[in-house]
Amino acid sequence: MQTSRRTFHQLWAANGFVAVALGAFGAHGLKTQLAGLPDAARRLEWWQTASHYHLFHALTLGLLATLAGTRPSRSESLAGVAFIVGIVLFSGSLYLMALTGQTDLAVVTPLGGLGLLIGWGALFICVSGKRPARDDA
Repeated sequence: MQTSRRTFHQLWAANGFVAVALGAFGAHGLKTQLAGLPDAARRLEWWQTASHYHLFHALTLGLLATLAGTRPSRSESLAGVAFIVGIVLFSGSLYLMALTGQTDLAVVTPLGGLGLLIGWGALFICVSGKRPARDDA
């Protein structure tokens, strides 16, 4: 499960791009598409929650990329994988629910939340084991 620092940087950039694009779509295009539906407000809330969590965790991947060494530790790799899985399951299920209205997808959302929690726990382990750089100069 060894992930490269470059991969973290790529995931950071790609997820940031996708989160902003989907957030903009939700604010403009989706609002128009859902306008006549009785559950439009609820669907837009799902979309907004998904895009907020998506963007926030994209930024967290950037933090992880910055913290990771050239060869990230197991906890750094676990954090990255858990954040990606969490984004896909949590935000992805909410995006799909907003688009389709299928509330059956809600069973996946907590699994994504668990992935995000695992990511934060692994990140805690990462930063707890890191020693600050010394200024010898």
